[in-house]
Amino acid sequence: MDRPPLPKYRKPPVVETVLGVQFAPLKSFSIPHFGLFWSTIREDYPQQAMKPPLGDAVEDLARPPAPNRIGIKLAAESEARCWFLNASGTELVQLQRDRFVRNWRKVTGSEEYPSYDSLKPRFVRDWTHLVDFLEREQLEQPQVNQCEVTYINHLAVDVESLGTAHRFARGISTLSGEFLPEPETTQLQVRYLMGDKKGRLHVAVQPGIRLDDRRAVLQLALTARGTPASSSLEDILAWFDVGHEWVVRGFTDFTRSEMHATWERIRG
Repeated sequence: MDRPPLPKYRKPPVVETVLGVQFAPLKSFSIPHFGLFWSTIREDYPQQAMKPPLGDAVEDLARPPAPNRIGIKLAAESEARCWFLNASGTELVQLQRDRFVRNWRKVTGSEEYPSYDSLKPRFVRDWTHLVDFLEREQLEQPQVNQCEVTYINHLAVDVESLGTAHRFARGISTLSGEFLPEPETTQLQVRYLMGDKKGRLHVAVQPGIRLDDRRAVLQLALTARGTPASSSLEDILAWFDVGHEWVVRGFTDFTRSEMHATWERIRG
């Protein structure tokens, strides 16, 4: 039986998206190569920043998931991560010796989510730039071992309502009782196995303060991660499509129907 169309919203609460791949470390890639690569994309990404590298993230489906690890690791300078940003800071490429990540994000808060169908070709363009650069420099090609699709959503609340995730999420009780009041804050982490051993979907809810307007929010992050059939662009994009479906349908299943009306659900 064919699945219904993916849910779609006119006003989704998404504030950041990630399309990323992890690969075996490029042994010959060194600090000068960051600058050389930047020169090939600088017209689109005129700004840069150095960051600590991201830690390994691999979904081993043969065993239960391990506890989360902190997302950065201590490393030598050659293991740095470089951000390349467009003029507005809404689009960025992250590169390190074993990771390539492409983000879209809100900066002022007024930007509209451009849709997955628009973001995927931008990943293809930037990933192709990297692959071509490595070939020209006679460096090894990436051997991709993980793909990731992440959507981060901000659900605006009053400061005194940071414990009210149950108002947004299905399957969460009020967490209060005859003695306990409504929680002051709520944090939640849930993992789901994706079908056909494609990977895992991670769902996380945590309270925060939005930087652009200092508004209190509950941050709902959905990350699909798993292993593509090969390192080819075709197989990477095929996995992205599966990961994106899990994120979108997972978001819709995880959140309450009354919130779908607020976000103006129009299909699915």
